[in-house]
Amino acid sequence: MFSNHAVKAPVIVNPIQQSVELPKPELLSLYQQAEHYGKAKVIKSAWQSFGLAAFAGAFIALAFVFYITVTTGSDGAWGLVRLAGGLAFSLGLMLVVICGGELFTSTVLSSVAWAQKLVTTIDLIKCWGRVYLGNLIGAVIMLILIMSARMHELDGGLWGLNALQIAQHKLHHSWGQAFVLGVLCNMLVCLGVWMTFSSRDALTKAILLMLPVAMFVSSGFEHSIANLFMVPLGITIHQFADPAWFEALNISRDSFADLTLSNFIFNNLIPVTLGNIVGGGVFVGLGYWLIEKSDQSLKTSLVHSTPQLETSAQIHQIPTSGVLIKMPKIIKKLSVKDLMDPTPLTISSELSVYAALSLLADNECRSAPVLDENKRLLGFISQQDLLRSLWSEEFARGVSCKVSDLMQTEVMTLSPQDSVAELIELMVVDRSKLFPVNEYGILTGNTFKSYEERLRRASPNKPSVFPVLDNGLLCGVITREAIAKRVCEVYRV
Repeated sequence: MFSNHAVKAPVIVNPIQQSVELPKPELLSLYQQAEHYGKAKVIKSAWQSFGLAAFAGAFIALAFVFYITVTTGSDGAWGLVRLAGGLAFSLGLMLVVICGGELFTSTVLSSVAWAQKLVTTIDLIKCWGRVYLGNLIGAVIMLILIMSARMHELDGGLWGLNALQIAQHKLHHSWGQAFVLGVLCNMLVCLGVWMTFSSRDALTKAILLMLPVAMFVSSGFEHSIANLFMVPLGITIHQFADPAWFEALNISRDSFADLTLSNFIFNNLIPVTLGNIVGGGVFVGLGYWLIEKSDQSLKTSLVHSTPQLETSAQIHQIPTSGVLIKMPKIIKKLSVKDLMDPTPLTISSELSVYAALSLLADNECRSAPVLDENKRLLGFISQQDLLRSLWSEEFARGVSCKVSDLMQTEVMTLSPQDSVAELIELMVVDRSKLFPVNEYGILTGNTFKSYEERLRRASPNKPSVFPVLDNGLLCGVITREAIAKRVCEVYRV
């Protein structure tokens, strides 16, 4: 026995409007993803940005704790010890990227969005300011926790001595040297972040970040946010460590007298911060922007300098082994009303399975819209739907089952003005399979396959017949057969 189901109003979806709004993932380069990345940072709410910045400051501080621990008491080769420390420090940027922190040195990449006029100068400066302040708060919190844990007493006090020597070394650079070391550092940080735009996989992102970070750390380049923790840590140990701690290490507190807050701010923090801005925001961000701008100017110049042929067909290049596919202008100008059948077969929701199937077969139709007495669409019924009910093991001869029980009530519809060219794309290509991307337009899975392989498997799960509605009333249907017939007529000319 068939159970009777309540007749629901159809859910009308306009696929042409959806297809127009679909992102064009094949056009999203790493540079364009950097634009989205930079804009998202600037327009983010102030409190959210500040909170994530505090986390990022804490993450970088933890990374420096890791670095100090790894490099303390090691008698190995100088370069290998620093490499090990650099790999350990890369944990900080991994946490920032994967856990969603806002780090000043990577936030300066928002210069790309500023150059494209996606954000204003005032908003950019406000963003940089609150992120820098948030990073400072996070670093200070970690500083308090590390000192409260008396980490400087580890390994007989050698951990704290290592921290003192690292902090003091940072204050012995000249102003110009500190600036240049800041430039070099943030070039690598921003290039590491830039590389992560090529993947959405967390493990891949982590691996991509390791070597750029390991290089800048092991080479002694200067990171302003790391210094917000490292140098104050040295100052705090110098000021508050027990005298017995210095005596146990046989060192004098006065030998680190240059570890002062003013010395840190003017001789390290300011030049390093400015260098970080230049290295990441100018060299990387604006550098790629200038290259992209030049490339766009060249493309525009080529378009204007290429003679246009007087022909009825416009040629579009697509990435398929250099093959040119012609889309004649006559097809591009077609609308649904030009090819739809204005007097299609329609079905009543009260018809039985047998009567509806017979009506479709007699008229050589595979499917038809189901209407009420006012020509309003109730659903869609196909031969497949009807035959499925006949095949069902619950079927019993003589039991009435109506179209209303079997019809599809979620119906994709068109309007008479919709473009046939866009409808063709909707019917033959599933863009999510051809260009698998995430919500930001970044390529994700199956990118190891060639365009041709993805194209063969990019068939969409879409109907071959669409009802056409005008002011809510059915005015026709358009079929894939009608479109194919018209395309063939155009190509025969």
